[in-house]
Amino acid sequence: MSKTKIFQTYRFSRTNKKIENRTVLAAMTNKQSHENGIISDDEIKWLLMRAKGGFGIITTAATNVSKEAKAWSGEFGVYDDFHIPNLKKLTSAIHQTKSLIFAQLFHGGMKSPQRITGYIPLSASELNCNESATGKTKKASCIDIKKIINDFTMSAVRCHEAGFNGIELHAAHGYLISQFLGKKTNLRYDNWGGSLKKRAKLLVEILRSIKKHTPESFIIGVRISPEIEQLGIELNDSIKLVGILKNEVIDFIHLSCWDVFAKSGPSIRNQRTFTEIIIDSYKNLPTIISTGNIWSSLDAHNLLKQGADLVGVGRVAIGHPNWAYNISNLNYNPQRPPFSINELEKANLNRTFISYMKNWNNFVKE
Repeated sequence: MSKTKIFQTYRFSRTNKKIENRTVLAAMTNKQSHENGIISDDEIKWLLMRAKGGFGIITTAATNVSKEAKAWSGEFGVYDDFHIPNLKKLTSAIHQTKSLIFAQLFHGGMKSPQRITGYIPLSASELNCNESATGKTKKASCIDIKKIINDFTMSAVRCHEAGFNGIELHAAHGYLISQFLGKKTNLRYDNWGGSLKKRAKLLVEILRSIKKHTPESFIIGVRISPEIEQLGIELNDSIKLVGILKNEVIDFIHLSCWDVFAKSGPSIRNQRTFTEIIIDSYKNLPTIISTGNIWSSLDAHNLLKQGADLVGVGRVAIGHPNWAYNISNLNYNPQRPPFSINELEKANLNRTFISYMKNWNNFVKE
């Protein structure tokens, strides 16, 4: 493994778009934007600082594709044309750097609180739901599903118009698309539930519609969780899902592993990581990004040894905006939390973001 591989350029094969290095700022909730969905100057500054810090790709926080898709306060939206002017401010600023900029599109589904949206949370099936005034989700009708596909599509079109290089569909972490993928949350017996192919149909139809309505140069990828026990998302199904996504000819698959070094295998003798298992399952996969518990330069290089093409990070980039520039040094092992409020303010976190990070155990020094 070359010491400098993480700092080598990389090219997406379908679109031929080049990135300057193998580092990706993964999407992170920060709650810094306006309640009408307009992205704030604070959120733009937060992302721009990391672009200036050398990341090859900057991914925004999850952004809701409709009013009913919103999952938390301070979340920016892409569901209306009035969001576009400030989104252009973001992309114009990022394009002054060498980074590409992606928007992460999502629908919260059963994680979209009725007290925030005014709507009964929608999901694949009628499920118990603490975020609903009725205590239950609404099972998505065929009309609802058609609207969801259109909402994702039009949001991607707005992103292209606003100057984004691409989008990442959030099919991980228990939000709506993963609720359709899960055996425990998708209890349907129609075309949208049952077999994995049918449970993946919503994701596939969203992808096909976005590809149809955006130029070939627009980068399209999907973030998935290899396993979510409470939703009934199992590793074997995730491996098959990667095969389905491969056949859709997308640009990247982003594995959200929580810990890229955790072992998951059939026996103690032959344990492999999620990244290794998925990459070993196919030839000629789309670009693979893997994210979870990467901190030091050695961590990043060890992930590349597993076969990942790009290294995604979240938490380390909160306290260390220049992480991507420093990572080419194999001895780089930056300070770990807790961070002082002053340190986080210097890293362009506003008070709302800092307050949110206090919910993370031992991340902020009082």
